[in-house]
Amino acid sequence: MAFILDRLGRAGRFVWSAWSGVAALCLLAAIWQVGHEAYGDFILPAPLATLQAAWHVLGEEATWDLILLTAGRALQGFAAAGLAGGLLGLSAGYSPATLRLTRPLVTVILGVPPIAWIVLAMIWFGSSDGTVAVTILLAATPVVFVGVAEGVMSRDRGLDAMAKAFGAGPWKRLTTLSLRHVATHLFPALVLALGIAFKVAVMAELLANLGGIGGELARSRANLDVAQALAWILIAVAALIAVEYGVVHPVRAEFERWRAAAQPWGVRR
Repeated sequence: MAFILDRLGRAGRFVWSAWSGVAALCLLAAIWQVGHEAYGDFILPAPLATLQAAWHVLGEEATWDLILLTAGRALQGFAAAGLAGGLLGLSAGYSPATLRLTRPLVTVILGVPPIAWIVLAMIWFGSSDGTVAVTILLAATPVVFVGVAEGVMSRDRGLDAMAKAFGAGPWKRLTTLSLRHVATHLFPALVLALGIAFKVAVMAELLANLGGIGGELARSRANLDVAQALAWILIAVAALIAVEYGVVHPVRAEFERWRAAAQPWGVRR
């Protein structure tokens, strides 16, 4: 019962904290409305008109298949980038020489625009899901790599030495000390990588004519339908928010329960 009450309390605090996000979205809608009144419907449709267009699009059964297609591609690339970046960053963090060697390579990879990777992936893999996956892998892996490597490098070696003195082996020290510290750097990098994954997936679909949300954006562009294009953009962002706050942040909360252990109810330090 105590376990259930604890989970319900944490879920309630998480939902209650969403008010600040709602306020930020309302501010964005207000700025959007000002832009609409200044430039008109053709340049920037009103937020309400865009929401109505998005609601109409979501009422079609085929829309959900397109959303799942884009989200599936983005999540596949995100999972590959998270795994590759995490393992490489963990290895490089424990080897300063390897980290110094890989930093210039990471800078070079980050310096290449995602659209350039899309063009190369289209040449290598054609118009297929491999184009999306490889582009996301190349664009998002360096972000996760840097986050994990910096997390390992900044760990408290005194705690590691203390655990070793009390008989904790390498695996025990890794799982109970190092990984919990690395998680504080890993999850912000994963949130950024998730955003990159969705953006790159939509961009690759648009350029490579792979269907999904990107394909619908290409159709809206051809028809000069700005409201329809903004509706699809809202749907893509909503899918991203659903994955981020429905999967990534709950997992992060499980890893970082120690942060709230000493905090009284409702107090944020």
